[in-house]
Amino acid sequence: MKEHRVTTWLELQDSLFSDSWNEALGRHRSNFVFRGMPHVEHDLSTALNRQGMFIRQERDLLRAFRKYARGTPREPLDSVWDWLALAQHHGLPTRMLDWTFSPYVALHFLTEDSELAGADGVVWCVDYRETNRLLPRPLKAQLRKEGADVFTGDMLAAAAGSMAELDRLTQHPFVLFFEPPSLDARIVNQFALFSVMNGPDLRLDTFLEKQKQGVRKLIIPAALKWEVRDKLDQANVTERVLFPGLDGLSRWLRRYYSPRPR
Repeated sequence: MKEHRVTTWLELQDSLFSDSWNEALGRHRSNFVFRGMPHVEHDLSTALNRQGMFIRQERDLLRAFRKYARGTPREPLDSVWDWLALAQHHGLPTRMLDWTFSPYVALHFLTEDSELAGADGVVWCVDYRETNRLLPRPLKAQLRKEGADVFTGDMLAAAAGSMAELDRLTQHPFVLFFEPPSLDARIVNQFALFSVMNGPDLRLDTFLEKQKQGVRKLIIPAALKWEVRDKLDQANVTERVLFPGLDGLSRWLRRYYSPRPR
């Protein structure tokens, strides 16, 4: 893993879009996904395993969610992975973590909380083609069959129909990236996807820190956060867009008109 502390807006752009040139396509098409966090000391534990809270209740939580949420999704969800994505999207503790294909969406979540403006932030950048090299054979075969680099619910279900089946594929830790169905405009606008590991107790940062290639940890100093935030607002990367509806509008207005702390 490479850790780099950026100091300027232009250096940040170069770091976020580094290695985006795809020679085979002749286009700038990045293989990286991004996760922005407002405090550099925040880890990559999931809501399920943070402080060991819900690890033993993973199956119970999802079973209860599916039972009581019946009829709520507009489209029928066939696979357990699509149900897991729906649960994660609405705040249920799961083994998933939120990521985005958009570096600017990651920067939004880095700078959204003005109360943490005085703390250094971090953007994790992960090349999914590199992490895919460590996937077990059934998952690699499914990606080759579909000509894809990230999974859909159907693709994942074809190789592992349940979380228990995924955990039994190999004893070695791995991470896959899963693109959920377009459940609502929030997932679409945030260009969202999720990471999934093969165990409810596994920590993604522990896994990524051991990777020699395809992982960058960008430290964004507190002094740069306000410039980043102001330029994102001008680029219309705001709560109003990323959280469509009145709630997002209110979040944007509350932050936008808040005085800057001294």
